[in-house]
Amino acid sequence: MSPILLRPIREQLEHDRVIRQLQTRWRRRYEVGINVGNEETVSARSGDRTCFPDLVLINTAGGRRLHGVVEVETTESVNHLEAMSEWSHFAKVRGSFYLYVPAGFTDVALRLCQAIKINVTEIWAYYAIDSQAKFSMAYRSPRARQQPKVVKVKTAKKPTSARKSKTAKKLARTKTKKSTTASKHKNAATATKRAPVSRTATKEAKRKASSSVATRRAGKTSAARVAKRPAKRSRTAKRKT
Repeated sequence: MSPILLRPIREQLEHDRVIRQLQTRWRRRYEVGINVGNEETVSARSGDRTCFPDLVLINTAGGRRLHGVVEVETTESVNHLEAMSEWSHFAKVRGSFYLYVPAGFTDVALRLCQAIKINVTEIWAYYAIDSQAKFSMAYRSPRARQQPKVVKVKTAKKPTSARKSKTAKKLARTKTKKSTTASKHKNAATATKRAPVSRTATKEAKRKASSSVATRRAGKTSAARVAKRPAKRSRTAKRKT
């Protein structure tokens, strides 16, 4: 149990309000259990000891696994006794340890953690604005900063089988597109060629051509004959003679 047995009423109300607000904040990613006031609803194992932090974060992706614990302190509980009796045990829990302290006490909390060698993951400052609390991160451990970089390098070096299958599908699609375009060009070229003409059609065309030539010749000869004939005298001219 914490050496701070009784907090002032105003600090206790602020402490519980921050816990409930952090519950809604962390619920987006994890399953969150809280211990408000003197409640001991959820627990975490720290070696042979059972701890009751303010918030317990459970990762439900791929099974239930403890992600970390969260402890909220007030101005009266940021001290050496609290760090020795609770923070040191929360830091030994299998997971991350997040510490929330009032604004202006982050340097004190960091010095206490460094003096007692407490492996704190992050230290956050909270300050009240009307009925809501605002949060700002003041410290993050080097190990927590390196974890996202390691994940990025691993995903870049080792491509998954899904990526390989996607590239194979893309190559197959490009090949099919090329084959379809080539077949379309061939079909268009064959369509432009003339269809084979039958023998009967050629005979009829020749006959028509010969008949048109004959009619032209006949017309020419008749015109020439008409031009050679002498002009006929009229009856009046004959009478005069």
